[in-house]
Amino acid sequence: MMLFDAAAIYLLAGLLLCSALCLYRIARGPTAPDRMAAVDILGTVVVGFVAIVTVTSGKEYLLTVAIVWAMVSFVGTLALSKYLAGKRLDE
Repeated sequence: MMLFDAAAIYLLAGLLLCSALCLYRIARGPTAPDRMAAVDILGTVVVGFVAIVTVTSGKEYLLTVAIVWAMVSFVGTLALSKYLAGKRLDE
């Protein structure tokens, strides 16, 4: 169990680094598609955080939170992509 806890800490640290890099890209991204990609990746990183916390805590309901977060992130990315392409949402 101790090895698993150490691996979880390293994984969380890696995800924290990824989220910091995504936040940097969101703030400094030269174009809107760069920022959009960073927001999408940040949503995936949050799902990773929740998945690791689910495994370490043993609370299965958090996995539902991760699945819902992934679906909302996906739909948000699609909506933003259509907006940036200059199309309406019903097209």
